[in-house]
Amino acid sequence: MLWHIQGYPAMPGQKFGPAWFPGLIAVGLILCGAVLAAQSMRRAAPLFAVPEWLGQPRALAGVTSVVAGLLFYYLAADTLGFYLTALALLALWMRLLGASWRVTLPVAVIATLLIHLSFYKLLRIPLPWGVFERFAF
Repeated sequence: MLWHIQGYPAMPGQKFGPAWFPGLIAVGLILCGAVLAAQSMRRAAPLFAVPEWLGQPRALAGVTSVVAGLLFYYLAADTLGFYLTALALLALWMRLLGASWRVTLPVAVIATLLIHLSFYKLLRIPLPWGVFERFAF
């Protein structure tokens, strides 16, 4: 990913261009991968093994819901808009991972607003408005 983003054009008048966010994620993934590789070299374990969490229904539901949720976002975001889609997905994911409704609702609402404002105002990346198109600013 780092190699690919080198060809992204700079944005005039801005410190951060379109390559900044994917580059930051790529560096984070490289660092996390290096830590995981270093940890795995310290233990004697088989190269391929079935993870223990596969036997736990809540963990399996959480992983399945993330994959299904990303597919749902891809298919529904243009129609429903980012706000409704992200709010529904965040609430579902937090409930599946054991959060109470008292925590889930405010966190899902605040996180959805912060993510949208981060993309829309700071990064200048438009997210779909969907049913809220008439309220777009």
